[in-house]
Amino acid sequence: MHLDVLDLRNFYYRTQLGRVAQRAIRDQVVSMWSPMSGQTVAGFGFAVPLLRPYLAEARRVIGLMPGPQGVMPWPAGMENVSVLCEETSWPLPTGLVDRLVLMHGLETSEQPSAVLEEAHRVLGPGGRALFIVPNRSGLWSRRDGTPFGFGRPYSLGQLEAQLRRHGFTPERAVAALFAPPSSGRFWLRTADLWERIGRRAPWLVGGVLMVEASKQVYAPTRGGLAQAVRRPLRVLEGVGQAIPAPRQIYPPRREGASLCRD
Repeated sequence: MHLDVLDLRNFYYRTQLGRVAQRAIRDQVVSMWSPMSGQTVAGFGFAVPLLRPYLAEARRVIGLMPGPQGVMPWPAGMENVSVLCEETSWPLPTGLVDRLVLMHGLETSEQPSAVLEEAHRVLGPGGRALFIVPNRSGLWSRRDGTPFGFGRPYSLGQLEAQLRRHGFTPERAVAALFAPPSSGRFWLRTADLWERIGRRAPWLVGGVLMVEASKQVYAPTRGGLAQAVRRPLRVLEGVGQAIPAPRQIYPPRREGASLCRD
């Protein structure tokens, strides 16, 4: 089930632990996707804390929030770009989005297949999607005091297999939230240090998995008429060509034989 939008807002914007989590994940997103001008960037679930770096450069930024979760105006002090939508029907044209971020939208959904189908539909040619989910092996998925303790946590293999079944090609995977999900002063003050260590230490398990995926687009195969032309039928061969008359063969004439009969 989806979390309430007020609970998500309070965690990310009004608690120190939430701000630490927001900064750690957002820095990883920006390191993977630097802001570029002319792009359409969208987020589904509660991804708006990660989209602020793109407001200045992107052509448009859209925050899609599912109905069971609820919606809030975002960003504060600016023109609102967030919209309430159904999980199975996003109010976006097909192929509009260049960059798509999903956070708190897949693991909490009761219809994850429909969410992935819509994500695939709205993504344009050459577009990329970033799926952020709780790590099944991490500490954050085991604590109910954070949004990552709700829904279905994933392993990397589970997430990549589900993406492939819905037409995505996983390109790369990283992790974030290496500090424990603790509001203790020591852990909050050293959170940035843990993030730097975690990016260089494969043995350290992150609290969230982040998988970047591209949309599979298959080139149409050349069949039908092209194959027929490549191997034409030989029905009309010989039409219009002169056919030589058969040669008549006469028996040999004997000597003294007359050509006329009495």
